[in-house]
Amino acid sequence: MSSLRLVGLSLLASLVLFPLQAAAWDRGEVEKFATFPPGSAGPEGITVDRHGNVYATTFAVPLSGLGQLFVFNREGHLVRQRSVDNSSSQLLGLDFHPKTGALLVIDFGNAKVLKVNPVNGDSEVFATVAGGAGLNALTFDKQGNVYISDSAQGIIWKTGKNGGPATAWVTDEILTTKGVPPFGANGLGFNGNENALFVANTGNDTVVQIPVSGGVPGAPFVLTNSINGADGLILDDHDNIWVAANQADEIVVIDKTGKAIAKLGDFDGIDRHGAPRGLLFPASLVRFGDWIYITNLSLDLRKFGLQTVDSQWAAQVTTQTLSRIRARIPHKHEHN
Repeated sequence: MSSLRLVGLSLLASLVLFPLQAAAWDRGEVEKFATFPPGSAGPEGITVDRHGNVYATTFAVPLSGLGQLFVFNREGHLVRQRSVDNSSSQLLGLDFHPKTGALLVIDFGNAKVLKVNPVNGDSEVFATVAGGAGLNALTFDKQGNVYISDSAQGIIWKTGKNGGPATAWVTDEILTTKGVPPFGANGLGFNGNENALFVANTGNDTVVQIPVSGGVPGAPFVLTNSINGADGLILDDHDNIWVAANQADEIVVIDKTGKAIAKLGDFDGIDRHGAPRGLLFPASLVRFGDWIYITNLSLDLRKFGLQTVDSQWAAQVTTQTLSRIRARIPHKHEHN
């Protein structure tokens, strides 16, 4: 029997005895949803109104001028761009208050939460915090209280539906970081029963769970590790947690036990217009209908003195974009 035939039979036997493992993650199809005007900074925060219009803020490094708010319609066409009065150029998380309808925007550069008129850009201070804050993202409970993550101090701040000085609701070292990127507590959201608040810690690559009983927080603990650059975070109707992994250029979906059940999207280079294909430093995400909308921050962390795997790619971006992907969890086959 020839040696070639022996090799073939051996390979066939190995496939019978040791069947192939499950195929790679079905990452879905990432679409370019919207393009920002030339000269725009990288988009960071994102939300959607009840009509499906998409709102995004940008994060300029270094600080330069007023913060910018962009509004796109459901087809991805720019409706308007507004400078936000009395703001820095580093705007992060934003959302509409579920009780009052006010658009709240985090001004990272000034460590404040602003209430912004989305039509003309007028603003007023909604909430303030103490200390050297690095305010990043916000969420709400069913009573309309507002919770704000502080990436610098490891604090979750809380204020009422009408704002004012915020109080420290949770302070814990587990919400700080010495890692890369240098942001601790970031995206956050409650589960359906509001007996747990989940917080992404970007520099630690973790999702932290804070037990809640009667509105009172318990001791935070790490639900899961190894989400590379865990940034924006949302929960679906099944309490699955969707996390933007800004250093892996993907969306990681975990269940309530911390198990990964989907990995969506990827980076596929820079197109001829200087725009990222797929996801590049995805920072924030929001769901509307059948779609997840995602900001491509495309941040070159060498501006902070940090070399990361995306740095040189981000430096090539000249056209800023929003992406979208179907809001579904593909079935992943399992083998014993």
